[in-house]
Order: sequence, then C-alpha cells, then structure tokens
Amino acid sequence: MSVQVIFETHSTSVDNEAGIATGWLGGELSATGREQARALGERRRTGVDLVIASDLNRAVETARIAFGHSGIPVRLDWRLRECNYGTLNGMPRNRLDAERRRRLDEPFPEGESWRQAVGRVAGLLRELPDDHAGQRLVLIGHVATRWALDHVVDGTQLEDLVDEPFAWREGWGYNL
Repeated sequence: MSVQVIFETHSTSVDNEAGIATGWLGGELSATGREQARALGERRRTGVDLVIASDLNRAVETARIAFGHSGIPVRLDWRLRECNYGTLNGMPRNRLDAERRRRLDEPFPEGESWRQAVGRVAGLLRELPDDHAGQRLVLIGHVATRWALDHVVDGTQLEDLVDEPFAWREGWGYNL
C-alpha cells in the first residue's frame, strides 16, 4: 500500500526576501511567510494524518503556524534539511545559482553536495511506505526535499533538476 505525500516548501523567509541562500542556518519567516503558513494550514488541515517538517527554524515555524492547533501530529526530521552549503551557508542567492551545477557532486566547503543532500532525504522517503502505508502526509522542506521526491518518485535526473528555476506553488503531490 502506498503513501500519499504532499510536499510544501517552507513559507517565505526574511532571507528569501533579501536574496540570501540560508542553507543550514535556521532563518525566520517574513510577514508574507507567516501569512503563507496560515493559508497552508487552511488548505491542508483536512485528510492529513501526519506532518513531517525539516528541523530548520523556517520549516518549523511554517509547520507550527499551519498545523499547531489542528490536532494533526507534527514530527521534525533533520533529513529534510536543505543542502548544507558549509562555510557558504548564508551566501547571496546569486552565488548559489552560480555554484549549483558545480556542487551537484562536489561538496560545498565543509558542507555537502546536492547529490548527498538528495540521498539524505531519499533515506527518509524509503522509510515512509513501511511506516505510514495508506496515510496522507505533508512534508515541509526545501529545494533538496523536492529534488529528492522528483528523483526518487519520478526518476528525474539531478542533472535535469539542477538548472530548473524554482517557482513556488501550493504543493506538489507524490505517491510512494
């Protein structure tokens, strides 16, 4: 039996608005992000068995605002974190864009590669069908989370994802 997964990115952070690539830094939601999180809760409160969120503050804050009083259990999992940019956590977004393809297999200084980050998330994804068969889950994460879902579920090569521009939307659906 499969698991239905709805992936939602963390809501807009102060760093997103400032053009900063936060990486493994916690970050905090902006006023726009807090409103997006409230809307997420309104749109996803029905028919969800569990929310699993990255343990980075911007994802935790998104989950807390969206689901904190819903009665839906929220679990944090570090494996849903963004790619670790190492010494470049907090770099300008345009630098991340310039580094992205090179860092597909070459780790960021004192960090990880995109392929390593996707592999970390994929480890969690492999556990979900056994642990949550027949359930509907919301995952709140980052670019690495979506890439892992696209790679594991749809078979999309990371080489194709690395140059794809990110466009926010109200969730992506997957069956594991």
